[in-house]
Amino acid sequence: MAGDDGQANMDQIADYKFRRWLGEGNHGNYYLAETPPRLALDVDLVVVKVLDGATSNDGFRRATRELRVFASIESPYLVTLFDAGQDGNSFFYAMEHFPMGSLAAPSRALERPEVLRAVTDAARAAHALHEAGVAHRDIKPDNIELHEGGAKLSDLGMAQLLTPGLTVTGMGPIDSVEYIDPVLISGGRASRATDIWSLGVVIHRAITGRGVYGELPSDDPLLALRRVLGSKPVLDPSLSPPEAELVNACLAAEPGDRPPTAEDVAKRLEELDIDS
Repeated sequence: MAGDDGQANMDQIADYKFRRWLGEGNHGNYYLAETPPRLALDVDLVVVKVLDGATSNDGFRRATRELRVFASIESPYLVTLFDAGQDGNSFFYAMEHFPMGSLAAPSRALERPEVLRAVTDAARAAHALHEAGVAHRDIKPDNIELHEGGAKLSDLGMAQLLTPGLTVTGMGPIDSVEYIDPVLISGGRASRATDIWSLGVVIHRAITGRGVYGELPSDDPLLALRRVLGSKPVLDPSLSPPEAELVNACLAAEPGDRPPTAEDVAKRLEELDIDS
C-alpha cells in the first residue's frame, strides 16, 4: 500500500502493479495496472477494479460465478474480462484498457454518428447478456468504453452481487441514480426491461447532453432520489421526433410496454444513425 488514506492510494493488489488511479465507480476504484506475466496476454496494461470494503466468501463466490458467465458470452460488444480474485478481504477483477475513455469522459470530442454507434454497441452487448440470462444492472455512459470501431459495455452491477439487498443510496455516486429504472429503486428485480430503461436514459443523455430529470443534486442523495421517484422523465425539446419516440418507448412506465429486446433498441438506433 502507498498509504492509509483509502484505496485510491493503493499501489498494488495481488500481482497487479498499479500505474495510476483512474477514478471511482459504483462501490470501487479503478486503476491502470501492468499486466502480470502469468496472464500471458499480448497487452502491456489492463484496468483493475477493486471493490470497496470487505468481501465475504459467499459474496466472492456469487461475484466470481457471474463474472464467469459474463466472460463466457461471445460478443464483440462486451469488454473482455481477464481475471478476478480476492486479496485479503478485497475483491478485484481485471479487464481491457480503453485509451479512448468512456462515453462519459471521451479522450476527444465525438461526432454524432460516433455517439449513436457507441450506444448501439452497448445495446447489442446488453442483448447478448440478456440472451445468456444476465441483467447488467448498471448501464450508463461511464460503463460504455470507446474504441475506434465503436464501443464495448463493461462493469456489471457488481455491488448488488456482493451485497444482496443493497439500498440505492448505498450503490455509489448519486449521478448513477439517473440511469436506474424506478422499478429497481422500488424493490423490483433486474430484467431486460430495466436495462432497456437505462439505455433510454443513456440515449437521451448522449444525444442532448442533459438528463431526463434535469441535473440531480450531487450533494443530497435523498433529494435526488425523491426527484427520481416523485417526477416523470421529461424529454429535451432538441430531440428529433424519431429520437423522442425511441426514448419514450424505452422509458415506458410499464416494463411490458418497452421494446421487447435490447436488440430492437440497437436496430432503431442504427436507423437514427443512418438518418443523421
